Amino acid sequence: MERKHVISEGEYYHLYNRGVEKRNIFLTQEDHKRFERLLYIANGPESFVFRDIERKDLKDIDRGEPLVAIAAWVLMPNHFHILVKEITEGGTTMFMRKLCTGYSSYFNKRHNRVGPLFQGRYRSQHVSEDTHLKYLFAYIHLNPLKLIEPTWKESGSMDVVKAKKFISTYKHSSYLSYMDANREESILLTKSEFPEYFSDKKDFEDFHSDFISFSDIDT
Repeated sequence: MERKHVISEGEYYHLYNRGVEKRNIFLTQEDHKRFERLLYIANGPESFVFRDIERKDLKDIDRGEPLVAIAAWVLMPNHFHILVKEITEGGTTMFMRKLCTGYSSYFNKRHNRVGPLFQGRYRSQHVSEDTHLKYLFAYIHLNPLKLIEPTWKESGSMDVVKAKKFISTYKHSSYLSYMDANREESILLTKSEFPEYFSDKKDFEDFHSDFISFSDIDT
């Protein structure tokens, strides 16, 4: 499918894809862990053989200079979202090719299947407005609320305390990396390449709580 925009260095993009026929693409904790490690390892020009580095700490892996800066990400049962800034020309395309190819190869071997895993080429949305860029932090991090309340946005009935508790314990997103910089997955983020929207952890938490309270998000 032809893209409606050119992906350019220095610009922000919302990247996403889902399983073919909307099938689940994360079935086990090992699946989640593999994709999360690939978010770091695939974000560089160096080639790699995963079995040679699978036991290394991420900080000890030489991936080369990053291709994109990542600000937010989330893994859902049948899809994923990533918010990036391209910092190397052509980096977004290279990163997504390495990420999706590497994960598809792993998943098919692990779960004894053949054929495409993803629903075609990854999708990208160019983010040119500051308000849209900030909004995407909430959109991505609050996506998991659909797992406990599928119609929370439409109904406006989400319990804020319940929602905050769920989001704060959902491991497969970058939300916890903003709450705890010492979390291993925090190395995936390059916050300095994005506007400093949140002055501290409380400001970050309150920003997301406000979206839950007013259900002002298209999930």
